[in-house]
Amino acid sequence: MQFQTPLIPARLIRRYKRFLADIQLADGREVTAHCANPGSMMGLTGEGMKIWVEPNDDPKKKLKYGWRLVDHENGHFTGVDTAVPNRALKAALLAGEVPEFADYPTVLPEQTYGENSRIDFLLRGDGLADAYIEVKSVTLSRQSGLAEFPDSVTARGTKHLGELAKMVDQGHRAVMFYLVQRTDCDRMGLAADIDPAYAAAFDAARAAGVEVLCYDTRISPEGVEVGKRLAFR
Repeated sequence: MQFQTPLIPARLIRRYKRFLADIQLADGREVTAHCANPGSMMGLTGEGMKIWVEPNDDPKKKLKYGWRLVDHENGHFTGVDTAVPNRALKAALLAGEVPEFADYPTVLPEQTYGENSRIDFLLRGDGLADAYIEVKSVTLSRQSGLAEFPDSVTARGTKHLGELAKMVDQGHRAVMFYLVQRTDCDRMGLAADIDPAYAAAFDAARAAGVEVLCYDTRISPEGVEVGKRLAFR
Protein backbone atom coordinates (compact mmCIF):
# COMPACT_ATOMS: atom_id res chain seq x y z
CA MET A 1 0.00 0.00 0.00
CA GLN A 2 1.55 3.27 -1.14
CA PHE A 3 0.66 6.63 0.36
CA GLN A 4 -1.43 8.66 -2.06
CA THR A 5 0.70 11.78 -1.58
CA PRO A 6 4.44 11.80 -0.77
CA LEU A 7 5.00 12.24 2.96
CA ILE A 8 7.00 15.11 4.37
CA PRO A 9 8.96 15.20 7.66
CA ALA A 10 7.89 17.22 10.68
CA ARG A 11 8.34 17.42 14.44
CA LEU A 12 5.57 16.70 16.94
CA ILE A 13 4.64 19.51 19.31
CA ARG A 14 1.71 17.83 21.02
CA ARG A 15 -1.18 15.47 20.41
CA TYR A 16 -4.54 16.34 21.95
CA LYS A 17 -8.28 15.63 21.74
CA ARG A 18 -7.24 12.23 20.34
CA PHE A 19 -7.56 13.25 16.71
CA LEU A 20 -5.48 16.45 16.62
CA ALA A 21 -1.75 17.08 16.70
CA ASP A 22 0.20 20.33 16.55
CA ILE A 23 3.32 19.87 14.45
CA GLN A 24 6.24 21.89 13.17
CA LEU A 25 7.09 21.53 9.49
CA ALA A 26 10.64 21.57 8.16
CA ASP A 27 10.26 25.23 7.14
CA GLY A 28 9.41 26.20 10.72
CA ARG A 29 5.64 26.64 10.27
CA GLU A 30 3.44 25.30 13.05
CA VAL A 31 0.19 23.69 11.85
CA THR A 32 -2.44 21.27 13.13
CA ALA A 33 -2.58 17.79 11.62
CA HIS A 34 -5.25 15.12 11.74
CA CYS A 35 -4.34 12.10 13.88
CA ALA A 36 -6.31 9.04 12.72
CA ASN A 37 -5.87 7.04 15.91
CA PRO A 38 -8.39 6.75 18.78
CA GLY A 39 -6.00 4.89 21.08
CA SER A 40 -3.66 6.24 23.72
CA MET A 41 -0.62 6.03 21.38
CA MET A 42 1.46 5.25 24.44
CA GLY A 43 5.14 5.97 23.82
CA LEU A 44 4.50 7.71 20.50
CA THR A 45 3.55 11.25 21.46
CA GLY A 46 6.71 12.73 22.96
CA GLU A 47 7.38 16.36 22.19
CA GLY A 48 9.96 16.78 19.48
CA MET A 49 9.59 13.30 17.99
CA LYS A 50 10.28 13.12 14.27
CA ILE A 51 7.12 12.25 12.37
CA TRP A 52 5.97 12.02 8.76
CA VAL A 53 2.76 13.63 7.58
CA GLU A 54 0.75 13.44 4.39
CA PRO A 55 -0.29 16.78 2.87
CA ASN A 56 -3.56 17.18 1.01
CA ASP A 57 -5.20 19.89 -1.08
CA ASP A 58 -8.77 18.65 -0.64
CA PRO A 59 -10.96 21.76 -0.17
CA LYS A 60 -13.42 19.64 1.85
CA LYS A 61 -10.81 18.89 4.50
CA LYS A 62 -10.19 21.52 7.16
CA LEU A 63 -6.82 20.06 8.14
CA LYS A 64 -4.25 19.96 5.36
CA TYR A 65 -1.95 17.37 6.92
CA GLY A 66 -2.47 13.83 8.19
CA TRP A 67 -0.04 12.22 10.64
CA ARG A 68 1.07 8.84 9.25
CA LEU A 69 4.38 7.72 10.81
CA VAL A 70 6.66 8.08 13.79
CA ASP A 71 10.31 7.98 12.76
CA HIS A 72 12.36 6.59 15.64
CA GLU A 73 15.49 7.88 13.90
CA ASN A 74 17.26 4.55 14.36
CA GLY A 75 16.07 2.96 11.12
CA HIS A 76 12.68 1.97 12.53
CA PHE A 77 9.20 3.35 12.01
CA THR A 78 5.77 3.06 13.60
CA GLY A 79 2.60 3.62 11.60
CA VAL A 80 -0.01 5.54 13.59
CA ASP A 81 -2.93 5.68 11.13
CA THR A 82 -5.40 2.96 12.17
CA ALA A 83 -6.97 2.93 8.70
CA VAL A 84 -3.72 1.78 7.08
CA PRO A 85 -3.78 -1.88 8.26
CA ASN A 86 -7.06 -2.56 6.45
CA ARG A 87 -5.76 -1.00 3.25
CA ALA A 88 -2.47 -2.88 3.46
CA LEU A 89 -4.12 -6.20 4.29
CA LYS A 90 -6.67 -5.80 1.49
CA ALA A 91 -3.84 -5.38 -1.00
CA ALA A 92 -2.08 -8.46 0.40
CA LEU A 93 -5.26 -10.57 0.34
CA LEU A 94 -6.07 -9.62 -3.24
CA ALA A 95 -2.52 -10.48 -4.27
CA GLY A 96 -2.67 -13.84 -2.48
CA GLU A 97 0.25 -12.86 -0.26
CA VAL A 98 -1.18 -14.15 3.04
CA PRO A 99 -0.70 -17.95 2.96
CA GLU A 100 -3.51 -18.66 5.43
CA PHE A 101 -6.04 -17.16 2.98
CA ALA A 102 -4.43 -17.77 -0.41
CA ASP A 103 -7.22 -20.20 -1.44
CA TYR A 104 -9.97 -17.59 -1.12
CA PRO A 105 -10.70 -15.81 -4.42
CA THR A 106 -13.37 -13.45 -3.07
CA VAL A 107 -12.44 -10.64 -0.67
CA LEU A 108 -15.35 -8.56 0.65
CA PRO A 109 -14.45 -5.57 2.89
CA GLU A 110 -16.71 -4.05 5.54
CA GLN A 111 -19.54 -6.59 5.69
CA THR A 112 -22.33 -6.41 8.26
CA TYR A 113 -22.62 -9.35 10.63
CA GLY A 114 -23.50 -10.22 14.20
CA GLU A 115 -25.28 -7.62 16.30
CA ASN A 116 -24.89 -4.27 14.51
CA SER A 117 -21.24 -5.02 13.73
CA ARG A 118 -19.08 -4.87 10.63
CA ILE A 119 -16.36 -7.37 9.88
CA ASP A 120 -13.26 -5.95 8.25
CA PHE A 121 -13.07 -8.72 5.66
CA LEU A 122 -15.29 -11.61 4.66
CA LEU A 123 -13.54 -14.17 2.44
CA ARG A 124 -15.39 -16.71 0.34
CA GLY A 125 -14.41 -19.57 -1.94
CA ASP A 126 -16.06 -22.67 -3.38
CA GLY A 127 -15.88 -25.55 -0.95
CA LEU A 128 -14.41 -23.36 1.79
CA ALA A 129 -15.93 -22.14 5.03
CA ASP A 130 -16.50 -18.38 4.99
CA ALA A 131 -13.65 -16.61 6.76
CA TYR A 132 -14.45 -13.60 8.96
CA ILE A 133 -11.35 -11.48 9.60
CA GLU A 134 -11.17 -8.73 12.22
CA VAL A 135 -8.07 -6.52 11.89
CA LYS A 136 -6.37 -4.62 14.70
CA SER A 137 -3.53 -2.13 14.41
CA VAL A 138 -0.77 -2.77 16.96
CA THR A 139 1.57 0.10 17.87
CA LEU A 140 2.38 -0.37 21.56
CA SER A 141 5.81 -1.64 22.63
CA ARG A 142 6.90 -1.39 26.25
CA GLN A 143 9.58 -4.08 26.06
CA SER A 144 12.25 -4.34 23.40
CA GLY A 145 11.04 -6.43 20.47
CA LEU A 146 7.59 -7.09 21.96
CA ALA A 147 4.46 -5.52 20.47
CA GLU A 148 1.31 -5.42 22.61
CA PHE A 149 -2.41 -4.85 22.14
CA PRO A 150 -4.39 -2.89 23.21
CA ASP A 151 -2.83 0.41 24.25
CA SER A 152 -6.04 1.50 26.02
CA VAL A 153 -9.33 -0.03 27.15
CA THR A 154 -11.35 -1.15 24.12
CA ALA A 155 -14.94 -2.18 24.76
CA ARG A 156 -15.44 -2.29 20.99
CA GLY A 157 -12.56 -4.72 20.59
CA THR A 158 -13.99 -6.91 23.33
CA LYS A 159 -17.34 -7.00 21.55
CA HIS A 160 -15.64 -8.03 18.30
CA LEU A 161 -14.07 -11.05 19.99
CA GLY A 162 -17.50 -12.22 21.13
CA GLU A 163 -18.90 -11.77 17.63
CA LEU A 164 -16.08 -13.82 16.14
CA ALA A 165 -16.74 -16.65 18.58
CA LYS A 166 -20.35 -16.73 17.41
CA MET A 167 -19.22 -17.08 13.80
CA VAL A 168 -17.21 -20.17 14.75
CA ASP A 169 -20.29 -21.58 16.46
CA GLN A 170 -22.17 -21.15 13.18
CA GLY A 171 -19.59 -23.18 11.27
CA HIS A 172 -17.45 -20.39 9.82
CA ARG A 173 -13.78 -19.51 10.17
CA ALA A 174 -13.17 -16.52 12.39
CA VAL A 175 -9.79 -14.85 12.59
CA MET A 176 -8.37 -12.17 14.86
CA PHE A 177 -5.66 -10.58 12.72
CA TYR A 178 -3.15 -8.32 14.48
CA LEU A 179 -1.05 -6.19 12.15
CA VAL A 180 1.99 -4.80 13.97
CA GLN A 181 2.66 -1.34 12.59
CA ARG A 182 6.17 -1.27 14.02
CA THR A 183 9.39 -2.37 12.38
CA ASP A 184 11.22 -2.96 15.68
CA CYS A 185 9.19 -5.91 17.01
CA ASP A 186 9.55 -9.63 16.32
CA ARG A 187 6.79 -11.02 18.58
CA MET A 188 3.47 -9.96 20.05
CA GLY A 189 1.34 -10.45 23.14
CA LEU A 190 -1.64 -8.97 24.96
CA ALA A 191 -1.42 -6.00 27.32
CA ALA A 192 -3.70 -7.67 29.85
CA ASP A 193 -2.77 -5.13 32.53
CA ILE A 194 -4.20 -2.33 30.39
CA ASP A 195 -7.49 -4.06 29.56
CA PRO A 196 -8.18 -7.24 31.59
CA ALA A 197 -11.68 -7.54 30.08
CA TYR A 198 -10.23 -7.69 26.58
CA ALA A 199 -7.70 -10.31 27.64
CA ALA A 200 -10.44 -12.44 29.17
CA ALA A 201 -12.58 -12.12 26.04
CA PHE A 202 -9.56 -13.05 23.93
CA ASP A 203 -8.99 -16.24 25.94
CA ALA A 204 -12.67 -17.17 25.63
CA ALA A 205 -12.68 -16.51 21.88
CA ARG A 206 -9.56 -18.55 21.32
CA ALA A 207 -11.01 -21.43 23.35
CA ALA A 208 -14.12 -21.23 21.16
CA GLY A 209 -12.02 -21.73 18.03
CA VAL A 210 -11.20 -18.20 16.89
CA GLU A 211 -7.88 -18.22 15.02
CA VAL A 212 -5.17 -15.72 15.93
CA LEU A 213 -2.72 -14.39 13.37
CA CYS A 214 -0.05 -11.76 13.85
CA TYR A 215 1.98 -10.21 11.03
CA ASP A 216 4.56 -7.47 10.94
CA THR A 217 4.85 -4.70 8.37
CA ARG A 218 7.42 -3.13 6.11
CA ILE A 219 7.18 0.62 6.68
CA SER A 220 8.79 3.57 4.97
CA PRO A 221 7.71 7.12 4.04
CA GLU A 222 6.64 5.60 0.71
CA GLY A 223 4.13 3.10 2.08
CA VAL A 224 3.18 0.21 4.37
CA GLU A 225 3.11 -3.44 3.32
CA VAL A 226 2.17 -6.64 5.13
CA GLY A 227 5.33 -8.54 6.04
CA LYS A 228 5.90 -11.89 7.70
CA ARG A 229 4.06 -13.82 10.39
CA LEU A 230 5.16 -13.18 13.96
CA ALA A 231 5.06 -15.39 17.02
CA PHE A 232 2.15 -14.67 19.38
CA ARG A 233 3.08 -14.93 23.04
